[in-house]
Amino acid sequence: MTAGPMTAAPLLAVDRLNVSIGDAQIIRQLSFRMDAGEIVGLAGASGSGKSMTALAIMRLLPPRACSSGAVHLNGAAITGKSEAELQAMRGRDIGMVFQEPMTALNPLMKIGDQVAETVLLHGAAGRRRANTLAREALDAVGLEGEAGGFNRYPHELSGGQRQRVAIAIAVVLRPALLIADEPTTALDVIAQAHILTLLRELVAERRMGLILVSHDLAVIARIAHRLVVMNDGKVVEERALDGEEPGQIRRSMRHLRHPYTRALLAAAELPMKHAAGAADAAAGEDTAPPVLEVRGLTREYRRSRRSLWHAKPAFRAVDDVSLNLRAGENVGLVGESGSGKSSLLRAILALDPPQGGDVRLLGEPFSTATGANLRRLRRSIQVVFQDPYGSFDPQWPVERLIAEPYHLMDAPPTAGDRRRRVAAVLEQVGLAAADGLRYPHEFSGGQRQRIAIARALITEPAVIAFDEAVSALDVLARAQILELLGELSRRLKLAYLFVSHDLNVVRAIADRVYVMLGGRIIEHGPTADLFSSPQHEYTRALIAATPRINPALR
Repeated sequence: MTAGPMTAAPLLAVDRLNVSIGDAQIIRQLSFRMDAGEIVGLAGASGSGKSMTALAIMRLLPPRACSSGAVHLNGAAITGKSEAELQAMRGRDIGMVFQEPMTALNPLMKIGDQVAETVLLHGAAGRRRANTLAREALDAVGLEGEAGGFNRYPHELSGGQRQRVAIAIAVVLRPALLIADEPTTALDVIAQAHILTLLRELVAERRMGLILVSHDLAVIARIAHRLVVMNDGKVVEERALDGEEPGQIRRSMRHLRHPYTRALLAAAELPMKHAAGAADAAAGEDTAPPVLEVRGLTREYRRSRRSLWHAKPAFRAVDDVSLNLRAGENVGLVGESGSGKSSLLRAILALDPPQGGDVRLLGEPFSTATGANLRRLRRSIQVVFQDPYGSFDPQWPVERLIAEPYHLMDAPPTAGDRRRRVAAVLEQVGLAAADGLRYPHEFSGGQRQRIAIARALITEPAVIAFDEAVSALDVLARAQILELLGELSRRLKLAYLFVSHDLNVVRAIADRVYVMLGGRIIEHGPTADLFSSPQHEYTRALIAATPRINPALR
């Protein structure tokens, strides 16, 4: 399936590609083409087959996978090549950038050596020339000079810088085709905007092709020339993207017709939380006592010692921060990577001790509580993380996972009461009571996040903190989870502290927003006011960098 005329010899031609694993058909009769210098956005929700398509082009399919059909690069067949031929092709002719760069980087190797290693493995140059090419590649992705990263290790770089290193490794040999699989999902909006601009510039300068795999049409719309939408392993819609509207979706996307594409389009542009919610919170602000109050909180970390004769220098990650939440109120905390959000959250949850200030939960001191008093207060504040699977014991059934926080109770419920309570919270989050007998691997990402929410509800807390809780979900699952959270907050009068780098998400869930930079709160206020009239330059930059779909298209 193609959109518009193509050259006689396309850069990439995928023809009736099929991939199956056992009895499951993952990709069905998939066909598309692309030219040199073209950016194709490959879109779809989780399970649509888009990532498997990227792996099939690279011939990196799982061991049990079977495939048929043809893939040609510059007229030469990729299918049918031996593993030795494929290894020579990967990195030289086709580069790949993954979602999480830390999984692709060696924590024990310097950045420059890792980029140079690709050159050496392909025998493209000796060590001296490989180092020169590595420096040039790092310069090209915005990591210039020694301070940029050549002699640094991955842990010394931010998430956005690590993704730039992964891109440098992928493009150091100037491949004809670059495949980027969700390369910005884990990044804050400013880093995301920089990476998308970088990819677009590399394509323009080097005339390479780029396949940008993403579940988010707003991200694809920023740089793609053409959109290919997948669902259930096949292409359901394909369209050229005409014109340019920086930061918004192209006009040509008005004409997307398939119901599935329209659903992705609608889910990508989350509506701002209804003004009534903010009004109710504001009305009670002067009378209702806060369920969570943070006053002048300071959190410092000791850096490594410069020498035996110098004390370890202190790094202030959180600097005199104050905020509060009231019952039923949803508060957003936003900022780029390194702004101090995670350090603040750990101190609020009494996981790290503050060096100054205090945290009060339900009017009682929480940051200094110990023993039985700390355990009692912990029942009133729970947390949902970005990746619930990482906090689940895969050998435990869901019923046991959800009941785990009962260890905080002075008198845990009987087995029968526990089963009934678990069944009730499963139904509250849109799952079935029978799901308590299943295991985490049997659920989708969105369903696992519902299980994590159920576990947070089991002790009937007053406050739930969400740490990037929907950033790993596709747009359809994200919209469903946010709708669920809003309904639970209204019905149970739950207060939420929603920590996120995604302003679209915060805009949809929060009554008020705090903006954090350099360990300090630089601006806060009602969501509608902050988004319509941001006062701080940094807040304006965050909003401008957030990919959004033109509301007129909805």
